[in-house]
Amino acid sequence: MSVTTAAPPAAASRSGLGRLTVTELKLFVRERVGPIWGVGFPMLLLIIFGSIHSFKEPQKDFGGATTLDIYVPVLIAFTIAILALSALPMVLAGYREKGILRRLQTTPMGPVRLLTAQLAVNFAVTVVTVVAILVVARLAYGVGLPKQPVGFVVAALLAAAALMAVGLFVAATAGGGRTAQAIGTILFFPMMFFAGLWVPIAQMPDILRHISHGTPLGPAVQALQRASEGHWPHPQQLLVMAAYAVVFGLTSAKLFRWE
Repeated sequence: MSVTTAAPPAAASRSGLGRLTVTELKLFVRERVGPIWGVGFPMLLLIIFGSIHSFKEPQKDFGGATTLDIYVPVLIAFTIAILALSALPMVLAGYREKGILRRLQTTPMGPVRLLTAQLAVNFAVTVVTVVAILVVARLAYGVGLPKQPVGFVVAALLAAAALMAVGLFVAATAGGGRTAQAIGTILFFPMMFFAGLWVPIAQMPDILRHISHGTPLGPAVQALQRASEGHWPHPQQLLVMAAYAVVFGLTSAKLFRWE
């Protein structure tokens, strides 16, 4: 007589979360916001900037670094921001609007696992895109890899945590998917301005530079640039990003509605 042993609850839980994450990844690929704007557009900007001869010449204003050296961390911030502020809140708010989160509350899967799967997908895509930007910048345009890799990873992780916390706050407060996407887009452009997308932070007037220091992406870009140059990110830069992650993360957890 054979005896069938049921899978332990923990193993079944991990298996269910894994399948859900794979499903969410497939849905992510079908959407245009994440793959096109969060992955494709930063790579396109890298190719365009790398094709400009003057961008590859050392600049005195940047301490001998090239303009392309300065813009690689900005493009990494671009990827983190577009995924965290547009893709993530749009999907989560859309699920709530359609009643998917409410229905999941009555199933063993639960809505928390869906939230976990979404965060895992966005984090994984962010990591892959950041690595791709660094590799392409190095192999195609001669941009050096970060000279302080540990500091670079810490800065990138804190930047992702801070922006995803803001994205969760948008998802928690927006009425639906389209509203969440609109709010995320409105937040994205000023954040990228103060991250140095249009004017490098070092060339901003003093008042704009001070404002940049108080945004999540301004310290993120500066921390990534410092790590690229071989220095540990300034503690203030890390603290600002950590503060955004904690404050908006806790607020999102308190305000988030499943229906």
